[in-house]
Amino acid sequence: MFNKVWFRVAVVMLLVFLVIKYFLEINHIFYPLIVIFKSVALPLVLGGFLYYITVPFQNYLERKKNLPRWKSLLIIVMLMVILVAAFVMALGPLLAGQINSFIKNFPSIQKEFQSYVSYALDQRDKMPDDVKERINNAISQFNSMIGQVMKNSIQYITTFISTLFLLILVPFFLIYMLKDHDRFVPFVATKFTGRRKKFVADLLSDIDSTLKNYIQGQVTVSIILGTLLLIGYLVIGLDYALVLALWGMVTNLIPFLGPYLAIIPALIIALLQDPLMVVYVIVIMTIAQQLEGNVITPNIMGKSLNIHPLTIITVILAAGNFGGFVAILVAVPTYAVLKTIVTNVYHHRQSIAQQANKTVREPQKKERPLS
Repeated sequence: MFNKVWFRVAVVMLLVFLVIKYFLEINHIFYPLIVIFKSVALPLVLGGFLYYITVPFQNYLERKKNLPRWKSLLIIVMLMVILVAAFVMALGPLLAGQINSFIKNFPSIQKEFQSYVSYALDQRDKMPDDVKERINNAISQFNSMIGQVMKNSIQYITTFISTLFLLILVPFFLIYMLKDHDRFVPFVATKFTGRRKKFVADLLSDIDSTLKNYIQGQVTVSIILGTLLLIGYLVIGLDYALVLALWGMVTNLIPFLGPYLAIIPALIIALLQDPLMVVYVIVIMTIAQQLEGNVITPNIMGKSLNIHPLTIITVILAAGNFGGFVAILVAVPTYAVLKTIVTNVYHHRQSIAQQANKTVREPQKKERPLS
């Protein structure tokens, strides 16, 4: 039994759970390490995100244009600065104007939205009791959420400022990733020998390929979808079109749940602007999602992750309960990386077992008798 794979896996899982349990009980000892990890985690993740977006362009400059590494880095940094400056100059005032207008009109929007809710409550005598209870719970949750947001606005501003300071580290992580990314796998693999060296190199290459396919494909799809939403919102004259389109582009990074998160604020704004506008928003979102699901995503991403949709939904819901919006964003790629690791370990063990069986079953050569 001690040599069975399932027994070893069960022992490892038990030890991991025990380590996590005792770590949580004595976390005050490791509090400085936790603070350092939290300070580095966000810039590291964002730097890695930007790395997978910019590394194809770096490969193009170095392979097609024969530029040295330092020139490709310089060009990428300059282009990113130019793009950010162009975005701020071109869309910054419009975006800031729409955000300020939304904040200024938020009390009236809330009041008008509550008028719709009050009208629905006036009709609740005609509704079943369970529907009445759900409506009352939704209203109380909405009011408590608004009050909590207003109460913690100063805390949100402080958190935002501290996050900006953390984001200063992002360019440094990005530059070092672009500079030394081709040395990482050989550096780690040299710590091993023989079959394990090849296994580690293949594993790291597969993880890199998984993250690259997911991030590059999902970002491309999100940009196309956000552009389609912006065009549609501008055509129908929806208020805060740019803000809502950017929100739709960001939420589309979340598989399956992204479209629902994108359409909720658009429907609320459309309802307050003109009830007929709700129909237009639904039509635009339906067209954009049909194009994204049937044309854009299959041609750009295909089935690169090879994960069942039910699994993705389960992972997203579990991540939302554990860590909120940020956990939802990283849930699917994290699961894909873990799946890649497990798959590689399984195939590695299978190859070892097959090689061992082949060695045992290989007939030994009979010695010829001396003549």
